[in-house]
Amino acid sequence: MQGKRILLGITGGIAAYKIAFLIRMLKKSGAEVRCIMTPASSDFISPLVVSTLSGNPVGIEFWNKQTGEWTNHVEFGLWADVLVIAPLTASSLAKMAIGNSDNLLLATYLSMKCPTLVAPAMDLDMYQHPSVKRNLLQLEADQVVVIPAERGELASGLEGEGRMAEPETIFKAIATFFEQKNTGRLKGHKILITAGPTFEAIDPVRFIGNHSSGKMGFEIAKVCLSEGADVVLIAGPTHQTLTHHRLQQIDVVSADEMFEAVKAHWESSDTGVFAAAVADYKPISVASSKMKKSDIDPTIALVKNPDLLAWAGAHKSKNQYLVGFALETEDLLQNGMLKLKKKNLDFIVLNSLADEGAGFSVDTNKITILDERNKQTEFELSSKQKVAENIVEYLINSIQ
Repeated sequence: MQGKRILLGITGGIAAYKIAFLIRMLKKSGAEVRCIMTPASSDFISPLVVSTLSGNPVGIEFWNKQTGEWTNHVEFGLWADVLVIAPLTASSLAKMAIGNSDNLLLATYLSMKCPTLVAPAMDLDMYQHPSVKRNLLQLEADQVVVIPAERGELASGLEGEGRMAEPETIFKAIATFFEQKNTGRLKGHKILITAGPTFEAIDPVRFIGNHSSGKMGFEIAKVCLSEGADVVLIAGPTHQTLTHHRLQQIDVVSADEMFEAVKAHWESSDTGVFAAAVADYKPISVASSKMKKSDIDPTIALVKNPDLLAWAGAHKSKNQYLVGFALETEDLLQNGMLKLKKKNLDFIVLNSLADEGAGFSVDTNKITILDERNKQTEFELSSKQKVAENIVEYLINSIQ
């Protein structure tokens, strides 16, 4: 990061005391660092400490009453290569989400000509509150990179998710940002990604489905986009959101709808990452009106859904690369290898419901990658964001 210009924003959370370590790491890496603090943050870390470590004056107020000088937030925005806000409190998060600019840091954020990274930090109940989740989604939709909070001991004395990512993690995220910005290793590639569940209608009200949240597929799409790829994202019913000028998102409900979308876009794609949890079966017929409860137990006849991954493997050209996923409850490696060979995959991502912290509707995952040469690569339990980075890194190394 030699010569990179990093603007560091500090808001009023107890985790602000850790920012001294982040500033030292950035300076030792050769980066230039300037800092803006919210007035509340000075209760947790001294502006003198921040100024001394960064080697630059600290911006706090629009107007310095002692010197009579005006602090130009636009100049900060023009100077920086990246804005990093850490810690990001729930209050500042909410203001960013709605475009409030009642302090110097927020006004600077709205004036930025470069990307923004944020590291949220708050108590676990706050971090799980629907309004906080909604605001984080809004920031991601605004192309802000969110460095997820970690699990650990919190200032309240409780233990859980909400602890600011450690300075080393934030430093790595900044370094990764510059690496991706400089390389764009997937530029020129068109990647087809499937994500989320499918819902197979029983009647106008009920359906057969599964617990897939779509998080894994969406995180993979984010990393591919950050590496310069053009992405077609075919998503089943999910609450995940993503916007990008190189993203074409196709929303579907059933396996048949997802199959039609895959058939329409596979030939023009050079890589497929099939992360969706497609229902294996669907009702052979769908009731036209809601089925009424009765004393007789109903019987629902099922028929197999189309196998999207097998179809893509059968129609794969020598210039295309195909990645599948398998979630197993037993014999993970044996079943994974069988699926990889049977469906003509280049590699398969395996995870097991037996692994604590992995599976559906959680923010972490633990994977093993198995390729066509029987090479097995295991990864530690990580956030789905990190897992996505690992998968895309493996993909890049495989296709280059």
